[in-house]
Amino acid sequence: MGNVVVVGSQWGDEGKGKIVDWLSERADVVVRFQGGHNAGHTLVIDGTSYKLSLLPSGVVRPGKLAVIGNGVVVDPHALVAEIGRLADQGVVVNPENLRIAENATLILSLHRELDGLREDAASNSGIKIGTTRRGIGPAYEDKVGRRAIRMLDLADIPTLPIKIDRLLDHHNALRRGFGQPEVSHDVILKELTDVADQLVPYIEPVWRLLDEKKRKGERILFEGAQGTLLDIDHGTYPFVTSSNTVAGQAAAGSGMGPGSVGYVLGITKAYTTRVGEGPFPTELNDEVGQFLGERGHEFGTVTGRKRRCGWFDAVLVRQSVATNGITGIALTKLDVLDGLEEIKVCVGYELDGKKIDYLPAAQGAQARVVPIYKSFEGWKDTTVGARHWSDLPAQAVKYVKQIEELIGAPVALLSTSPEREDTILVQDPFQD
Repeated sequence: MGNVVVVGSQWGDEGKGKIVDWLSERADVVVRFQGGHNAGHTLVIDGTSYKLSLLPSGVVRPGKLAVIGNGVVVDPHALVAEIGRLADQGVVVNPENLRIAENATLILSLHRELDGLREDAASNSGIKIGTTRRGIGPAYEDKVGRRAIRMLDLADIPTLPIKIDRLLDHHNALRRGFGQPEVSHDVILKELTDVADQLVPYIEPVWRLLDEKKRKGERILFEGAQGTLLDIDHGTYPFVTSSNTVAGQAAAGSGMGPGSVGYVLGITKAYTTRVGEGPFPTELNDEVGQFLGERGHEFGTVTGRKRRCGWFDAVLVRQSVATNGITGIALTKLDVLDGLEEIKVCVGYELDGKKIDYLPAAQGAQARVVPIYKSFEGWKDTTVGARHWSDLPAQAVKYVKQIEELIGAPVALLSTSPEREDTILVQDPFQD
């Protein structure tokens, strides 16, 4: 039985939470493999909404093992708070159903502060990236700079002082450059020791655990955060996140080999949205864009920021299909398009008078591309709650089939509402 990787094929916010929850019933283990608490999933189960940031979506399902992989940067206090919020909703999270990679990097208060200082400075210079100010980027920088404090360090308190001093040598120099006071060694030590006892029981060599699960034939679901177009290498750089969000990261971010991945499911919204700064070729700053935002409730799960909305961009999704090796897509929020007389899809770009079929990597070129649209007739009947192809209006089916053809990947799942049961299954990703 092949394992499944779930990735966002656009700029994130495609509705991965529902799809991962839907798939988690078929999985034994759900692994989060990159990002931090700058991303969020909203699950709706029996009318109750669960908002997750760090915890894998499978944690709300009894009998499933949730794993936070080494590719994730973990804010320990945010994690403890999230576990507490779920407890208030009746969901028990403990070391029996959650394991955390011992070599996962920690996010500290100084990372959050540096993130904010840089964003404020960038706002003044006119090149704001639009981060969530959660400290994600600075934490990854320390990881690459080989000065990070990791989960396993919480289990070895006597070694913390020298590691904190090395970290502060770097960060206090940066803070002086911003005219900020230095961070005290004792403040960081207390920040870590205050949470150590609560998190140490969750720590494990996750690569070994997952290898054992694989050898037993258990199904593993790999859950990504954000979307392909926010990938540090393959996204709209520099307006991207600080990690690799593509499917290949599932292996590196969990400690499993690339052969462990069988099926790559790309979550794809039936239109396009983006949070934060950066290029957006099909963005609509008109009444249609406002309609999509209001009908789709387009506000970020973590930040509450209003999402920018636009027509479906087949060029970008086709590019994501290639960079992820997507096997099939889960098309979400088709119901948001109900009632529109005309629906447009971007099928190519014009750049400096020439037609191109991909998004160039250069920032200037990305800002200059002009979308080439193909128009489709809309539909008046509702698609909300449809669970079979026969429940869909003929024009909605035609729209879906055209998307398949334009992006070069079939629809495996079709979501028609936030409720998990309102899903049309075409191909089960876990099926032999």
